[in-house]
Amino acid sequence: MFTGIVEEIGTLKGITKGPDSAKLHILAAKVLADVKVGDSIAVNGVCLTVTTFGDGAFTADVMAETLAKTNLRELRPGSKVNLERALRLGDRLGGHLVSGHVDGVGTIVALERQDIATLVTIEAPPQVMKYIIKKGSVAIDGTSLTVVDFDQNKFQVSLIPHTAHATVLGGKKIGETVNLEADILGKYIERLMQGRQEQPVTNKISLEFLASNGFL
Repeated sequence: MFTGIVEEIGTLKGITKGPDSAKLHILAAKVLADVKVGDSIAVNGVCLTVTTFGDGAFTADVMAETLAKTNLRELRPGSKVNLERALRLGDRLGGHLVSGHVDGVGTIVALERQDIATLVTIEAPPQVMKYIIKKGSVAIDGTSLTVVDFDQNKFQVSLIPHTAHATVLGGKKIGETVNLEADILGKYIERLMQGRQEQPVTNKISLEFLASNGFL
């Protein structure tokens, strides 16, 4: 689990491609302070496992499913990426609970300056939009942000100068893609409601039942 509070911006040093997979070589500093092989690091909001590290960099394998469902497939040497180590019990939860499992890829369709902030409009797929609510949380390239407004297929968030500077979102342009993860709480509520709807009706009370038991 993660919090959506990006710790640093890393740089893709190189990428080794397999037939349907890839190995990312990422330059970093802060997230390597106490790293171990097998640790989880969110890269643009995607939970990846550290396979090797050293000399100011770490490597992580990306399987075909992840390449197909996230914007990691668009990375090139020199690309900047958001990095965050996994949450430790006892840490402050400055953002919201983020699993690192991307729900869909969105596209930036508008950027509007509002005083010190930048209003970002993102077009998102239905599997993300169904969880979007005003003032709700969403992770964008692994960054925890609050939804300002939304309509049928788009939503807006606002970047303060610190967020724009401390994450890759500040350098994004119209037409570029972002990884999206909806608030995990909404998913659990949806599943619980589905479970209730799927339960068979067990209420057998009828007029005949009441009459046979002396109630009528």
